[in-house]
Amino acid sequence: MKKANVLIGLMLIAMVCNSQSFSGRIMHDTMPLPGATIEIKKLKLAVISDETGHFSITSLQPGNYLLHISMIGYEAYHGNILVPRDVSSPQVFNLVPVSSSLDAVVVTGTMKPMLKKESPILVEVYTPQFLRKNPVPSIFEALQNVNGVRPQLNCNICNTGDIHINGLEGPYTMITIDGMPIVSSLASVYGLFGIPTQLIDRIEIVKGPASGLYGSEAIGGLINIITKSPDKAPAFTFNAMSTSWLEHSVDAGAKFRIGKKASSLLGINYFNYQNPVDNNKDNFTDVTLQHRISVFNKISFKRKNDRLASLAGRYFYEDRWGGEMHWNRKWRGTDSVYGESIRTSRWEAIGNYQLPTTEKMIFSFSATGHHQDSYYGITPFFADQKIYFGQLTWDKNVSHNHSALIGLATRYNYYDDNSTATKDTLTGNNDPEKVFLPGIFLQSEWKLNNKHHLLLGMRYDYHSVHKNILTPRIAWKWSLNDKQIIRVNGGTGFRVVSLFTEEHAALTGARAVEVKEKLKPEKSYNINVNYSTRITGSKAALNVDLSGWYTYFHNQIIPDYLTDPNKIIYENLDGFSISRGITLNAEGNLSRRIRILTGITLQDVAKFENDGAGKKIKQNILLTEKWSGTWAFTYSFPVNGITIDYTGNIYGPMQLPLISVLDPRKPTSPVWSIQNIQATKKFSSLFEIYGGIKNLLNWTPAKNTSFILARSHDPFDKKVEYDGSGNVLATAENPYALTFDPAYVYAPNQGRRLFLGVRIHVK
Repeated sequence: MKKANVLIGLMLIAMVCNSQSFSGRIMHDTMPLPGATIEIKKLKLAVISDETGHFSITSLQPGNYLLHISMIGYEAYHGNILVPRDVSSPQVFNLVPVSSSLDAVVVTGTMKPMLKKESPILVEVYTPQFLRKNPVPSIFEALQNVNGVRPQLNCNICNTGDIHINGLEGPYTMITIDGMPIVSSLASVYGLFGIPTQLIDRIEIVKGPASGLYGSEAIGGLINIITKSPDKAPAFTFNAMSTSWLEHSVDAGAKFRIGKKASSLLGINYFNYQNPVDNNKDNFTDVTLQHRISVFNKISFKRKNDRLASLAGRYFYEDRWGGEMHWNRKWRGTDSVYGESIRTSRWEAIGNYQLPTTEKMIFSFSATGHHQDSYYGITPFFADQKIYFGQLTWDKNVSHNHSALIGLATRYNYYDDNSTATKDTLTGNNDPEKVFLPGIFLQSEWKLNNKHHLLLGMRYDYHSVHKNILTPRIAWKWSLNDKQIIRVNGGTGFRVVSLFTEEHAALTGARAVEVKEKLKPEKSYNINVNYSTRITGSKAALNVDLSGWYTYFHNQIIPDYLTDPNKIIYENLDGFSISRGITLNAEGNLSRRIRILTGITLQDVAKFENDGAGKKIKQNILLTEKWSGTWAFTYSFPVNGITIDYTGNIYGPMQLPLISVLDPRKPTSPVWSIQNIQATKKFSSLFEIYGGIKNLLNWTPAKNTSFILARSHDPFDKKVEYDGSGNVLATAENPYALTFDPAYVYAPNQGRRLFLGVRIHVK
C-alpha cells in the first residue's frame, strides 16, 4: 500500500513538473479588453482578463486545446492553441465588435427572451454605445436619432414634449421601464426626463400596435427601457457633461452587495440649466430653464435555481420654467410677467418575482405616484396621478415546437386635477377619475419547421367605463435562409383617452377646450411587413431592414385647432384616419473601423372626415412630417484610441397650427436638420473624454419666420379686442387678429453649442 502511495505521489510530482502555462492578451485593435472570459471547456477551466487585457491559464499539460473567448459587445472567438508555445511573448487575440443588433437578445416583442433574429416580432435594439454617439442629458433627447421616432416639443415656452412613432402623436406611444407601464399620461409629457442613461442596458422599440400584450396606450408603438442587472453592471460609472450654453449634467451609477444574497445598483441623474438666452429677440427664453434630480436603485436577489427576483425604485423631481426674460418666481401665477412654471414630483416602484414552481411563472408589479404643480401664466394646473399594475405570466413549453404564454394583468388608474376634466358637470363637485382595468392574454408560438415560426395572440380587457375590449394579434416569420427573414405582423390596438394628461395645449390657457361628446375609446387595425437581410464580406458587413405598414384608426380623437382659432375641439372622428408608409434601416461595419447606422422613413398620416355631403375629405395631420431620415457615422482611428461620431436627422415639411386667416407665419415648416459631431479619446478602459459641437448648422425655427410666439409682447392678451361673438378683431395694434399662443412649435429653439464631457467606467 505504501509503495502504491509513493508511486502515485511520484506521478503527481511528474505531472506538476511537466505542466505548462498559457498566457495571452485580449485586444480590440490597440485597446485592451478587460473582463473577457477565456475558457478551455474540455478541462472546465476559465479565467478573466485583467485591466490590461492579459490572462494566464496554468497547470496545462502539453497538447492542443480549443480556446473560447467571449465578451459582451464582441463576437466570440474559437480557436486551437498549442501548449507549450515556441515563443515567449503572450499571444494576442483581437476581438471584433458585434457588427449587428441581430445578435442582441430581446424581450419586448413576445415578453420572452430570444435572439432578435429569432423573434417573430420585429424589435429594434439601441445599446449604450448608440446613446454615446450623441450624448444628451435625457432619454427624450436621446431618441432623436432613431429612424421613424421623433421627440416632439409641444410648447415653445415650457419645452415639454412627447415621442412620435411613425407619425403618430405621443399618447399613442407606450413607454415602459423593464416592461412595466409606469411612464404614461402625465409622465409621457413631464416624466421622460431624468431616467439615468448610465443604468440603461438597452432600449427596445416595437413599431405598430402592441396592445395584444401590453394593453391600452400601446396602439402606435412601444418603447421599452431596460435597465442593467445589478449582477452584471459595472462597479462604478460616471458621466459628466457641460455645454457652452452652461448646461450641466451628471449621470453616475454604482454597484454594491447587500449581504451574501443581494446586489444593488444605485444611479443618480442631475441636470441644471439656469442661463436664460433669447437669440430670436422675442423677450422669451429660447430654452426652458431646468433643475432636476433623479435617484434610481435596483436590487437583485440570489435565489435557488437562478430564479428571478428584483426590486427597483426611482424618485424624480424637476423644477422648470420658461417665459419672459425678466420672469422670476415672485411672478408665478400673476398677470404681470408671463411665465410657465412646472414642478414635478414623481416616485416609481418596479418588482419581479419568479414563483418557486417547476413551471416558469413570474409575478411583476409596478406602482407610481405623480404630482404636478404648474402655472401657465395665470392658469394653474395641479394634478395627482397614481397607477398600480400587477401581472402574472406563465411561460409554458407545450411541446418541442410549441410554447404558450398566459398572462393575467390588472391596472388601477387614479387621476385628479383642478380642471374641468375631474368635475361633475351636474353638481360642480370634484370627481377624480378612477379606472379599474383587468385583463387576460394568451400567446401561442409554433416553430412549424426550421423556416417558419407562427405566433397567435389574444387579449381581453374589461374597462370600467367602456366595458369589453378585445385585441387579437398574429405574426409569422419566414427564414428564407440564415441571412434573410420575412416577417408579417397584424393586430389591433385600443386607447382610452385622457385629454388633460396627454395634451399640453389644453393646459396653457391660450385656447379654450371644448369636448363635444362623450369620447369613445380609439381602435386601430394594423399590418406590418418586414424584410431583413445580412450581407457579409471579408472586410464589411451590412444589415438591412425594410418595412412597410398600414394602420387604420376608428373613433380616433384628434385635437382640432383649425375650426376655431380660439379653441381646441375634441370629439371622435366622424370618419377614419390612416398611418401608412415604408421605412428602411441600414447598419454596417466597414474594415472594422467605420460603423454606419442610417435610416429613412416615408409616411402618409391623414384623416378622412365626412363633409356633410356623403364624401370623405382627406386632411393631413398637423405637426406630422411626410419623410424623415437619421444617420450615425463612426470612425475609429487605428492608434491613440480616438473615435469620431457624426450624427444627425432631417425632416420634411409638416403642417403647422396657425391662429387666424391673417396669421403671417408660414403654414408649413421647411426641411430642417440637426447635426452633431463628437470626438472621443479613450485613455484606458477606465477613463475617456469627449467633446464636440451640437447643431452644427446653427439651425432654429426662427430662421424661417419673422416670429414664432404670437404676440409675445402681450402674453396676457390685455390689448386684444373681440367682437360680439368672441372673435378676435384686427386692429392697428393687432393687424393679424392674433392672440398669444405658444403652440407654433415643431423643432428645438436651441442653436449651436460646444460640449465637453468625461466618462469613468470601472468593471
